[in-house]
Amino acid sequence: MGLGSFEDKQICGKSSERFEHSMNSPMETFQHSGVLKALSEGLNKTEETYLKMANLKPELHAMGSCVLVMLMNGEDVYLMNVGDSRAILALKTGSSNLIPLQLTMDHNVDVEEEVERIRQEHPDDDEAVVKERVKGYLKVTRAFGAGFLKQPRWNDALYDIFRINYVGTSPYISSSPSLYHYKLSPDDKFLVLSSDGLYQYFTNQQVVSEIEWFIASFPDGDPAQHLVEQVLIRAAEKAGLEFHELVEIPSGERRMYHDDVSVIIISLEGRIWRSFSK
Repeated sequence: MGLGSFEDKQICGKSSERFEHSMNSPMETFQHSGVLKALSEGLNKTEETYLKMANLKPELHAMGSCVLVMLMNGEDVYLMNVGDSRAILALKTGSSNLIPLQLTMDHNVDVEEEVERIRQEHPDDDEAVVKERVKGYLKVTRAFGAGFLKQPRWNDALYDIFRINYVGTSPYISSSPSLYHYKLSPDDKFLVLSSDGLYQYFTNQQVVSEIEWFIASFPDGDPAQHLVEQVLIRAAEKAGLEFHELVEIPSGERRMYHDDVSVIIISLEGRIWRSFSK
């Protein structure tokens, strides 16, 4: 998508109405797109600097990251994401319980449009997406860094064991962000920013319901830490381990049982909770 544009098409129903409602004058649209353009340009400059560093240390071309950035200014929320970290909003409707509204789009091989884009850009490579991974390596279709999937020369700079079979010159993944503006309302209760490790074990609705229950039950507790602990409990159960057995495994070795999990919860009443597990 172009800089400063709005991905209303990614949001359905009430979400689309709320995104469109925030753009009710040309001046407001210009101001919002300017903020989003600045976020995107900041990302581009940061990656350019990183890739220059990687030219001096080629092993860095094998490393990358998802990106999720949020900027709040009064009722205006600006979001930029690359990869499959996710921002969701808990809002009140006519029912008694909160419901989730996903504010960002996932960029991974579970999204048909992303897979089709990569295959169209690499018509001569039957393994552009294979084994539910880009080139058999990454589930995400956009990422910061990971130069070995962006240019043949950066792939060639790696040791043989880390190289892919790079066909052609087009990048397999990009760092092109999705950009969003959202205007908060009194119905909105809290925001959840998290890595995809959370959603391997929870749906959006389960996340919102779990946080709502925890805050009501333990008002002085930390709902972000609670979510991370619940992920570890579920990961341990799936692996046939006791909870203490999983957490005793060194963090780097736990990747075979669960992805990294980072969670930030922002109450629109003024509190912020953060937690993570590697």
